[in-house]
Amino acid sequence: MNLFENLKKLDINNETIKIGVIGAGKFSSMYLSQVKKTPGIQLIGIADLNIEKAKKCLESIGWEKSLLKAKSLENAKKTKNIFFTDDSLSLIESSCIDLIIESTGDPLIGVDHALMCCKFGKHILMVNVEADALVGPILKKKFDEAGLIYSLAYGDQPALICELVDWARTSGFSVVSAGKGTKFLDMYHKSTPDTVWDYYGISKNEAELGGMNAKMFNSFLDGTKSAIEMASVANATGLGVPDGLSFPPIGVNDLANLLKPSEVGGILEKTGLVEVISSLKRDSKPVYRDLRWGVFVVFSTENDYVKRCFKEYGMPTDDSGYFSSMYKPFHLIGLELGISVSNMILRKESTGSPICWNGDVVAVSKKALKAGDILDGEGGFKVYGKLVPSRKSRELDCFPLGLSNKVKLRNDIKEGEIIKFTDVNFDNNLNILKLRKDMENYFNI
Repeated sequence: MNLFENLKKLDINNETIKIGVIGAGKFSSMYLSQVKKTPGIQLIGIADLNIEKAKKCLESIGWEKSLLKAKSLENAKKTKNIFFTDDSLSLIESSCIDLIIESTGDPLIGVDHALMCCKFGKHILMVNVEADALVGPILKKKFDEAGLIYSLAYGDQPALICELVDWARTSGFSVVSAGKGTKFLDMYHKSTPDTVWDYYGISKNEAELGGMNAKMFNSFLDGTKSAIEMASVANATGLGVPDGLSFPPIGVNDLANLLKPSEVGGILEKTGLVEVISSLKRDSKPVYRDLRWGVFVVFSTENDYVKRCFKEYGMPTDDSGYFSSMYKPFHLIGLELGISVSNMILRKESTGSPICWNGDVVAVSKKALKAGDILDGEGGFKVYGKLVPSRKSRELDCFPLGLSNKVKLRNDIKEGEIIKFTDVNFDNNLNILKLRKDMENYFNI
């Protein structure tokens, strides 16, 4: 609880944590809006394919134009201005930078950046949860071997869930379930970038004025992002994975009553699972005291004394009194990312990172597809991501959602069918598949 004091000490000693950011999108913009208010942090460089857009983005969040004119990374370090480039490798290679924030959102590019960080001795803050869900466990192993830190992004829901799980376990409780809230109905699995704004209740023009990307927001709605994030949580905590998220409509009052095993009156197959709860009932009516923006953990005790303490201190419990819950109603995305940056450098700790490979996200067809069709990846028209146990994914040779962009089908696919490697034309010699194979072998899946 002394991160801020230690950051101030850096500032007093004229020392800084020097960061480079790859991808000037919404998440990184939210973080960078806070950097100037945080002592001990220096933004050295930003890599983005559209440099002018990245500069305008920085101006729009409060950075003076005069600070955006560094001529090189070395110049940026000396003058405390910011250097912009479209060459992400130049940031990773630079001795001026301590830590890379990877926020492109592209799983394959994110994996490449992570591997380069390993090579050039840079810690990585993996905002790119898509890359983490795809091969995060084996990337973490490589960072460990290199003596570097690989971390999930605090402020994003996976890291916040990991924090709650860690709190519960460190306090001596048994974790029964953990996850997040979202807005979901079964029909959303078929949502496309053409239908997404109707489901959100806004017009296409309003979305465009707000700079909202239809494909990205559709991935939030169709269940894909939830699957990706819960894979990361399961892999970072060791929690189990259901065969597909069920998105039960549950409010915070009923977390302990329902998100426990069926054998003790709940709805889960077994204890110790990740799950995502919906803010909408199946008839589209709102759930009372929903957790749409938040995260939760359900935990239990077998001790009668602790049970009595739950009651004495007003903890919400199930009818037995042995199961309780803790939740955080909101998450502030990139506005909270400084917690990760500070932990990584000052404490040499991640804010969540893979310890196992329990969950995988596989591509499922949104509609009947034909041989020759081109898949369009996360949030698109063709597939959505389903969370499955990694063992099932391996045994059925399922095709990962993270590889499903711009890939041609070789077979017809029925609506709602899991796509397999044998259904697509994919180069088996790509490095990403070698990483997947290394991950299977290392975790004995």
